[in-house]
Amino acid sequence: MEAAMKIVLLDAHTANPGDVSWAPLEAIAPCTIHPRTPLAETVARCAGAEAVITNKSPLTREVIAALPALKYIGVTATGYNVVDVAAAKERGIVVTNVPGYSSPAVAQLVFALLLELTNHVGHHAQTVRDGRWTTCPDFCYWDHPIIELSGRTLGIIGYGDIGSAVARIGLAFGMKVLATKRDWKTPPPEGVQAASIDEVFAGSDAISLHCPLTDATKHLVCERTLALMQPTAFLINTGRGPLVDEAALAAALNADRIAGAGLDVLSLEPPKEGSPLFAAKNCLVTPHIGWASREARARLIAITAANLRAFLDGKPVNVVG
Repeated sequence: MEAAMKIVLLDAHTANPGDVSWAPLEAIAPCTIHPRTPLAETVARCAGAEAVITNKSPLTREVIAALPALKYIGVTATGYNVVDVAAAKERGIVVTNVPGYSSPAVAQLVFALLLELTNHVGHHAQTVRDGRWTTCPDFCYWDHPIIELSGRTLGIIGYGDIGSAVARIGLAFGMKVLATKRDWKTPPPEGVQAASIDEVFAGSDAISLHCPLTDATKHLVCERTLALMQPTAFLINTGRGPLVDEAALAAALNADRIAGAGLDVLSLEPPKEGSPLFAAKNCLVTPHIGWASREARARLIAITAANLRAFLDGKPVNVVG
């Protein structure tokens, strides 16, 4: 089977725009690599494929039904909602994902966003470029409050691989850490205090979201939970866009009910023009780059290939559904 295997990559560009290599997958079997695939072309491109690799290209029930040779779907991401897992399971198709590959990169972005909100480095650097320092009557100036993280409380909702990495960085900054987890099988590490979701919202100076997107967590950040937050608190979301009710967040920001937000994910990606968050006060939005370090993407490809090899060896790993 392996010698004749057909592997199709549906949307390879985001994971590899040209600075990393697909060699780990190509070493398994020849790969047909598409930078992007419209849904209408998915069935034609995957015809006869035994293995399909996707990042965000949907594999719906209808698509899966039209691909009788398909035996394996590899998702080059941690989230796998682009695949109808139930339909795949009915057909005996194995679906895998790639957990953990981006934890260092995402944790780093959490603090890039938080530090911009507290130090306004980008803003102040631009004012220097604009000539403001050269005309300043004093040796320095600032026009936004400069806020120390040391001694403040960091709230983490979802204490998994990324959440725990964020906690370690927060502790290094001298922050106190509150964290939620579905099941604390062991006590939290020193410096981390287990808390309920409401306790995190009410007691944190900065909140970082790292929980999975489920029916229970959709719009976890909403009018009710935003009302629990302190007016000096910040919200960071590098997890899943729909965790946040974006209209409610924009309203809270514009009414100064919270101090700011940093978001790397939105409910719709790419977003439509006119998103309420684009004009909201003290709101930073980045284009889903938390996972995009070269190192993280190289790990992603290596683990994707390892998942496929494990499947071919009859011992699949990272199986979802």
